[in-house]
Amino acid sequence: MSKNLKVLFCASEVAPFEKTGGLADVTGSLPKALASLGVEVLITMPKYRNVQATSKKVAPNVQAFFIEHEEYFNRAGLYGNERGDYPDNLQRYSFFCQASLDLAKSQGFKPDIVHVHDWQAALIPVLLKSKLASDPFFEKAKSVFTIHNIAYQGHFSHKQYGSLGLDPSLFSVDGFEFYGKINLMKGGLLFADALTTVSPTYAKEIQTEEFGFGLNGVIKKRSKHLTGILNGLDTELWDPAKDEKITKTFTATDLSGKKECKAGLQKMCEFEVNPDIPVFAMVTRLAEQKGLELVSEIIDRFLYDGVQFVLLGDGDASYQTAFRNIGNRHLKNSRIFIGFDGVKAHAIYAGADFFLIPSYFEPCGLGQMISMRYGTLPIARKTGGLADTVIDLDENPESGNGFLFKERIPEKLLHSMERAKDLFKDKKKMTACQKRAMRADFTWNKSAKVYKNLYEELAA
Repeated sequence: MSKNLKVLFCASEVAPFEKTGGLADVTGSLPKALASLGVEVLITMPKYRNVQATSKKVAPNVQAFFIEHEEYFNRAGLYGNERGDYPDNLQRYSFFCQASLDLAKSQGFKPDIVHVHDWQAALIPVLLKSKLASDPFFEKAKSVFTIHNIAYQGHFSHKQYGSLGLDPSLFSVDGFEFYGKINLMKGGLLFADALTTVSPTYAKEIQTEEFGFGLNGVIKKRSKHLTGILNGLDTELWDPAKDEKITKTFTATDLSGKKECKAGLQKMCEFEVNPDIPVFAMVTRLAEQKGLELVSEIIDRFLYDGVQFVLLGDGDASYQTAFRNIGNRHLKNSRIFIGFDGVKAHAIYAGADFFLIPSYFEPCGLGQMISMRYGTLPIARKTGGLADTVIDLDENPESGNGFLFKERIPEKLLHSMERAKDLFKDKKKMTACQKRAMRADFTWNKSAKVYKNLYEELAA
């Protein structure tokens, strides 16, 4: 395969242009890693209200184009507003899918691979195999569909199927039909040439009833075409040695700056500034997936015990209320910041001692990678990408970089937090563990090579 492999990369959000979660982090950083391996990438994304340009050179060999449609994309939210999802999301993203392929054609960018992400772009593999099957421009193009979170599938009323302009026969059990509704993700899963998801453990989990969200049968059927590839981290953005958003930079060989970051975080939270009090933190979406009920069950017992707790998050109103109430009950040693704030996020990752990720499921998770890079040890449930990246300190004292618990039980989380507190008292062991965590390799180097190999196999 020549070095000039061409990949059309289609996603509903790409950092730094627009972001609601981890999808944007991946679609913003993976193309750059692929380009460094000689792959040419053209990215398409909707031109939302905050996106000023119509195209932008992201890196050598990576160009982003923004799909314009005033009525569909010039809105305050990406996918919905306080009343819920936009009712025309099917039309919005089917337009995006068709327009992405039209744009590649108008640019003369003949892709070897069309790599699409999540339900918003899932129609593209279907278009390539149906409407565009006889189009010479796309005749050699193979498609890769990446599942970032199978819980979000793009469900719509069957009455809207006509708006897709596809053959009626595709609305069947072997196509988009899912309990009488349209399921866009199902279409992508069935029609793509290859499937990937964002960690090896999650690739196994989504084939089970518990984590497949009704699509486990479809995934099992296509399991030979599925690869779990761990997400990488944008290590330029998340680098404690160069981070201008934190109190003082630091490295794995010199952690003195981390102590100053901790003092800075304690001041920001209006806590007692004391290096001997452990700080536990969360930066999270406030959603059921994130295991927040486990935290709210045990936090009162834990906060009476010489610790400090800070949470930064946005999302579900009921969780906002629950955590605000926790903050009000423990004014001295807990601080709840509702909303998202990049500067606060960096301060928390750099200044905390321990980072809680008790997720019910976590396809990959970038929070634990970021926290480890900043010497903040994760306390995580053993699921998805958390199981693939966090090594439990009790199970592996020599290589451990955090704490894991398996059962979805509040007491199991509490026990892991108590273990963390015990480690904190042993400064020598704590420092050794922080240094190990900081040295873990979460770059895209390995994973980008796996993607490139997959592309080359398909293109061949």
